Amino acid sequence: MKITLLLPMKEEKEKMLEAFQQYSSLRHIYEIIETGVGRENMAKGFLEKKESDLTVLVGFTAITGIEKTLPIELKKGKLVEVTSTSIYGYKGEIFENGSIKLTNSRTSLPCLSSLTTDQFIRSTDLPIGTLINMEDYTFMCLKKPKDLIIRVISDFLPHNKEIDFFKEIEDIEFYSVVELLEKLY
Repeated sequence: MKITLLLPMKEEKEKMLEAFQQYSSLRHIYEIIETGVGRENMAKGFLEKKESDLTVLVGFTAITGIEKTLPIELKKGKLVEVTSTSIYGYKGEIFENGSIKLTNSRTSLPCLSSLTTDQFIRSTDLPIGTLINMEDYTFMCLKKPKDLIIRVISDFLPHNKEIDFFKEIEDIEFYSVVELLEKLY
């Protein structure tokens, strides 16, 4: 099976390549595309990719809540599957043209809802367990029914103090992403 992985950031691509090196043998053929961050970059990356059996958006995401009070499966570095998404407005409201996009779960991961925004969010009063990132909505609009979104929890909202995002993600590995993909089919 040929699986195309769309990764928004250079750092995510590097972590994915490191994870593949740790795996002794792979059942599938993987194509990795670094799309760039944001809705427009995701659309370009998706539309320019070669045909594959499965396309998976993989990348970091913020989650609302305090890490120490969230369940173990929603801690930093854990994988989640996005099964619903909408667009988050600049002033914290849902855009009226950002109707909710839904999909069926393809994994046994926690299934969460995400909001896609064009800006970095530092504070919010959204419900606990909501994911915030910049690409999910576009991917959900373009994907085939079997395609999926796997996110890796990187940080927690609201931020009580300024964070260095790149320091936050330093110790997160993507080995579990490869493990999941190899077991899917």
